[in-house]
Amino acid sequence: MSDDVALHRHYLHYSELPYSMRVLYTAALLVLSLGYLFALIYLYHTYAGRAGGDPKVMTYDDLVVAYAGTGKGSRLESALRGPMSTMLPADESQPIIAWVQAGADRAKYDKDIKPVIDKRCMSCHDGSNPHIPNLGEWEVMKKLTEQDTGADIFTLVRVSHIHLFGLTFIFFIVGLIFSHAYVRPVWFKCLVIGLPFLCNVSDILSWYMVKVYHPFAWVTMGTGALYGMCFAYMWVVSMYQLWFSATPKPVVERGEVRTPVVG
Repeated sequence: MSDDVALHRHYLHYSELPYSMRVLYTAALLVLSLGYLFALIYLYHTYAGRAGGDPKVMTYDDLVVAYAGTGKGSRLESALRGPMSTMLPADESQPIIAWVQAGADRAKYDKDIKPVIDKRCMSCHDGSNPHIPNLGEWEVMKKLTEQDTGADIFTLVRVSHIHLFGLTFIFFIVGLIFSHAYVRPVWFKCLVIGLPFLCNVSDILSWYMVKVYHPFAWVTMGTGALYGMCFAYMWVVSMYQLWFSATPKPVVERGEVRTPVVG
């Protein structure tokens, strides 16, 4: 579709909206962008360094370990060598790793390991957050000392429905706001609006597939990048056309532009 495509009769540009709606759209975009930023920070904190590399850089191997496990050692070892490596000094983390490798004896846990866990870990792993293992329970600790097979299926199911609902709402709101933007060609505008929903499904399915075939981690990384690019493009274009750009010529020529009113 070219630039001379007639405007749809139901299309309204931002300049044709009342100030109240423009303020509403702006406030929503600002808050959602802040939420997206914190989500990225949490994402890197959770996954970067899982494979034992630089805890400041998230890699393909980190995602493979997160979803499929290391295939050796335990989840507790992976955490202590990866994202949690900065939380405990070596003279405290190494005895815990040695204890795991020696069979995770309960008596030694009560005597030597639990005091370190209570001191270093319980401020976060106290059971208050359902997404973080409660290290105050022996059954949970024992489970974490078993062979690392990555996130279990029921954990993935729980996180999947949260992502399906949450990201659908987020991109519905951003897409609805962006739909008022004047973008040509129209097919590109439709692609930017629809792509995040396809990425949402592909991203979640890839978590399960990584357990079967590790290269699906590239799909996880790729869909995450597409999420970000679509969000950033819609956000920038919407904010610019809401307040800074002139009314597009086709909208002016349609003869329906009115000065925004308070309402």
